[in-house]
Amino acid sequence: MMSTYQEFVKLHQEGAPLIIGNVWDVPSARMFEKHGFKALGTSSAAIAQMLGYEDGEEMTFPELKYIVERLIDNISVPLSVDIEGGYSREPSEIIHHITQLAKLGVAGINIEDSIVVNRDRGLSDTGDFADIISTIKEDLAENSIDMFLNIRTDPFLVGVNQPLEETLGRISTFKDSGADGIFIPCIIDEGDIQAVVAATSLPVNVMCMPGLPDFKTLRKLGVRRISMGNFIHGSIAPYLEQTIARVEDDQSFERLF
Repeated sequence: MMSTYQEFVKLHQEGAPLIIGNVWDVPSARMFEKHGFKALGTSSAAIAQMLGYEDGEEMTFPELKYIVERLIDNISVPLSVDIEGGYSREPSEIIHHITQLAKLGVAGINIEDSIVVNRDRGLSDTGDFADIISTIKEDLAENSIDMFLNIRTDPFLVGVNQPLEETLGRISTFKDSGADGIFIPCIIDEGDIQAVVAATSLPVNVMCMPGLPDFKTLRKLGVRRISMGNFIHGSIAPYLEQTIARVEDDQSFERLF
């Protein structure tokens, strides 16, 4: 029988891309699983918003860990956890965080090469971040801990000049450092996606964005994993506001039923 980690790795190798249901609480996780999603991932932005924080490591790792523990206890499919930049700049502490998640049964993590300082996001130095990946990979191997390292690289997200060229350089370096997958948020152009897929043997992960090609096209381009980010969570807010407004206008709960 395959472990959750082995099942998660296999899902990146099938004919169709792995579509990740990005969740923020137990009800959302149960809903995605009910609808047949084969793996789930936490949305750090959605969880942060739920807890009253801005995105960008404003919540603490213990707060994230508590949510993850509740999710793991209530789902049967593999879970990947977005740890943003690791909730530390110290590799040893990042490894400690990943180890705690592994003990809970988490199959994979996303860790990103950008850092938010005073709500301003900027790219980390490529070499410095590659060293962190290598250190994490070596420590996990030494301790026989299985964890799918999906490395998020953010040139398109932060809007650097020539984001494709910057992304391609980072992908090559991160692969050599031990990445298991590459996640590129905000890439939407078919030519750019095709160039990234052609440049690496690692499974490429793209994310829901306005203008992103449909799943059929992404499959033809060779994308192996598709994420939702916090967009499903964000789409709920207008409906909630409308419902609250109707109750206030009607001075009745009748239309809830």
